[in-house]
Amino acid sequence: MDTLTHLATGFGVAFTPMNLFVAALGALIGTVVGLLPGLGPINGVAILMPLAFAMKLPPETSLILLAAVYIGCEYGGRISSILLNVPGDAGAIMTALDGYPMARQGRGGVALSISAWSSFIGSLVATAGIVLFAPLLAGWALSFGPAEYFALMCFAFACLAGLLGDAPVKAGVAAVLGLSLSCVGLDSNSGVYRFTGGDIHLSDGIQFVVVVIGVFSISEILLMIESHHAAPGAVKVTGRKLFNLQEARETWWCTLRSSVVGFVVGVLPGAGATVASAMTYTMEKRLTDKDGTFGRGDIRGVAAPEAANNSAATGSFVPMLTLGVPGSGTTAVMMGALALYNITPGPALFSQQPALVWGFIASLFLANVMLLMMNIPMVGLFTKLLSVPNWLLVPSILSVSAVGVYAVHATTFDLVLMAVLGVAGYLLRKQDVPMAPLILGFVLGGLMEQNLRRALSITQGDVSILFESPISVGLWICAALMLVVPPLWRARARRRGHRAPLAEAVAPVQEAGG
Repeated sequence: MDTLTHLATGFGVAFTPMNLFVAALGALIGTVVGLLPGLGPINGVAILMPLAFAMKLPPETSLILLAAVYIGCEYGGRISSILLNVPGDAGAIMTALDGYPMARQGRGGVALSISAWSSFIGSLVATAGIVLFAPLLAGWALSFGPAEYFALMCFAFACLAGLLGDAPVKAGVAAVLGLSLSCVGLDSNSGVYRFTGGDIHLSDGIQFVVVVIGVFSISEILLMIESHHAAPGAVKVTGRKLFNLQEARETWWCTLRSSVVGFVVGVLPGAGATVASAMTYTMEKRLTDKDGTFGRGDIRGVAAPEAANNSAATGSFVPMLTLGVPGSGTTAVMMGALALYNITPGPALFSQQPALVWGFIASLFLANVMLLMMNIPMVGLFTKLLSVPNWLLVPSILSVSAVGVYAVHATTFDLVLMAVLGVAGYLLRKQDVPMAPLILGFVLGGLMEQNLRRALSITQGDVSILFESPISVGLWICAALMLVVPPLWRARARRRGHRAPLAEAVAPVQEAGG
């Protein structure tokens, strides 16, 4: 009853005219920022944070604004991912695997609308999880040390082998390339420059924006130019803008499963939406892809990662509010916003600032409803992008991509590196090497290395720490199963496939003999 009372107080805070306006404004800004490749929620929140403080907004209003921008970016990231095969942020990478094929089949509006609905369900489930389980889950997250995080990252990489179905080797090659790119730059432990070739521009490593825009955006532009005169390869404008009841039923259970898994992963500090979307996409592929349609425009392949990344984004507020530990890069920026108001997040925040905490939680419910009400009617507007001719669309994508990359360090080197990675991505895609494992390898590589080094430093190099806790052992077992079970399934399916023609050939002979 205390929880319901606090939540009612929170809705009283969230329903004030100023906070309603700020939540709607943040949702709209977040959607636009998420739509633009390379910006993402961190940049959106970082840009608005000093503005909110300069306007002398109350702390709860400022937090509501930044949270609405964060969630809006997770919604908006899917738009360019589905329509242009250019993920707005790392969490939208998996959405492109089936969303873009759906757009090419003339179902871009359906993909956009089901992704908006799945995002809404994912965020709703996660917000309810914050209300019901925040203190419990925060304590569980504390049991994850560097060894457990390393095992979790290995499990995520084991999942990558399932992203390409019958060609896991190519997915593995892409993941290794991503890991290699993540090693470039200054070694934070030893202070030694690695794989920079003596170039000072690489001393800070390769930026995520440069990699994702290069291998997705630039390579997609080259493919569009190559297939300019090929009518079958063109993206078609859909006639149906919304998903129907049958499609809602088809995706319902995968959306719920992905929402729960995404929330649990989001509670772990540092895991984030990228890990959640990759794990749930692979999980749904294993559970429901009986006909091999994932990666070819399966609507479940859009619903699952969208539910997961939005649920994980919302779940990342749990460690921030209850432990004072940022659950993601964006929540780290939001903690900086709280510091501006001399507010320290942590266990005492619920008792010292109940109006702030519960007003913020209640605003998450409202922001999600606002985003759904904004995004569904705007599906028709978004799909207008598909009717733009290539001679206008290609330079537009190139211009937005170049601006997004140049804005990171304001150097032409990043633009050249973007072009080089774009050509490399184009050549890899021509050989049917998937780009999603490459990006995920790049994103997770740094986290994986940091946690491995921290774990080994605790035991002076003794690797047994990686297998000591029950959580680590469970994750290692899951990783092994992900590597062993899928090849066995494929081998069994091939044996069945060979037996079927033989049975068909033997049957007439037996009938003739009878």
